[in-house]
This record gives sequence, C-alpha cells and structure tokens, in this order.
Amino acid sequence: MQNMRDLLRGTLRQSLRAMSPNDRLAAAWPVACGKAMAERGEIIGFIDGVIQVEVADVTWLKQMMSMRSVLEHDLARVAGVKVTGIHFELKRTLGDRAR
Repeated sequence: MQNMRDLLRGTLRQSLRAMSPNDRLAAAWPVACGKAMAERGEIIGFIDGVIQVEVADVTWLKQMMSMRSVLEHDLARVAGVKVTGIHFELKRTLGDRAR
C-alpha cells in the first residue's frame, strides 16, 4: 500500500510542474495530510518558503501543529517546492471580524 502512495505522489508531483507554487501546494495538501485534515485546513499563502494554513478550530490547530515537520516534508516532496516552514492560524469567524 505504501508503494502505491509513493507512486501516486510522484505522479502528482510530475503533473503539477506547470502550476504556480501556491497552486501546487494547494493540490498537494489533501495528498500530504489526508481528507479529514485537508477539510479542516486551507493553504492561504506561500511566502519565502513558508506555507500559511488557515485552520478551522483549535482542536485541528493542535493536531496540525503536532504534525508540522511531517507536513512540511510531505508537502515539499509532493508539490516539488522548497518549504522552510508552516505557519498555522485559526480561521476568523464573522464575529471575530466585527471586533
């Protein structure tokens, strides 16, 4: 099973080459972290090697932070871009924006 995942990741990396780094990372996100986590976090930027991820809630923020190094490595490998870090931030709600 792991060999199939590696094959799919390599194939995805090759097909993403024509895209911008932001688009490559967005496409690699669900592959690198899985469907459940991908649905609760969104890549919102990529500046100077640092990926910015907006996270749905505190529980998922803690989970993603605990997996930071794995996510950095897997995103870099799948997307084929140099990743120097990931910055996670909580998604702001409408009530937060009004303050």
